[in-house]
Amino acid sequence: MPVLNAANQIILGKETEVRLAATCLLAGGHLLIEDLPGLGKTTLAHTLARLLGLHFSRIQFTADLLPADITGVSIFDRERSDFRFIQGPVFSQLVLADEINRATPKTQSALLEAMEEGQVSIEGETRALPSPFFVIATQNPSHQIGTFPLPESQLDRFLMRIELGYPGRDAERALLTSGGRRTRAEQLDSLLTPEQLPQLQREVADLYAAPPLIDYVQALVEASRHTSVFRHGLSPRAGLALLAAARAWAWLAGRDMVLPDDVQAVFPSVARHRLSSAQGGNQASSTDIDSLLKRVAIP
Repeated sequence: MPVLNAANQIILGKETEVRLAATCLLAGGHLLIEDLPGLGKTTLAHTLARLLGLHFSRIQFTADLLPADITGVSIFDRERSDFRFIQGPVFSQLVLADEINRATPKTQSALLEAMEEGQVSIEGETRALPSPFFVIATQNPSHQIGTFPLPESQLDRFLMRIELGYPGRDAERALLTSGGRRTRAEQLDSLLTPEQLPQLQREVADLYAAPPLIDYVQALVEASRHTSVFRHGLSPRAGLALLAAARAWAWLAGRDMVLPDDVQAVFPSVARHRLSSAQGGNQASSTDIDSLLKRVAIP
């Protein structure tokens, strides 16, 4: 896919992570990127917005950010002797919620309705958001100073969660030699239009998933509920998210049906942030996720 090729010229050495991000958007979901500062999270969001031709806005989440700073506010217009609503930055096709866990839970909750319903209710009136509508949120590790944990209801709104990690030696050498990629991302030409993206999403949603494949997805979800490793299992919404992401992963591979390999490829990114360890409040480890995959038979 040309979008992937162009994005990989900006985000060097992270082909799998870029594909997962594109998978999330094609599946119609919101994306959470968690990692240390300076690893390209914001650049990836900028890159996808430019390549997909989406109207983009960035919200810097801080401890003093208020819900109205996200959704908008009504101000009194003296000339009209009436109140006029000023739209907040959430009224964009792709919203970058930068460092989302540096805001208080009250402010984080301002995105809940937007991410679930594609609308916001303000001052007794419901206002529709643009279509398509995506949230890409970046998050710093929870052990860093000044962070607030995302509530489970907020985490569940994200279809996928990924990490970028440090670049490989060759990719980092290229960055050091040629400079950062943020400026290049801002100069990218759009490869799609907002009108084309919903058509691609419909193609993804129509991709064939055989009954045994559906059985496999259901078995994974059920297995997460019948183990002492996790505090609680995956919800039906997680099962729907897993199937949608598997369809998008298969579509990007050029296939017309979903394979168990597609489910396994996206499962960690769909499931990990929805599962917490029974030994504490932390998210499930990669080892726990891999163990769950190995326990469930492949059809």
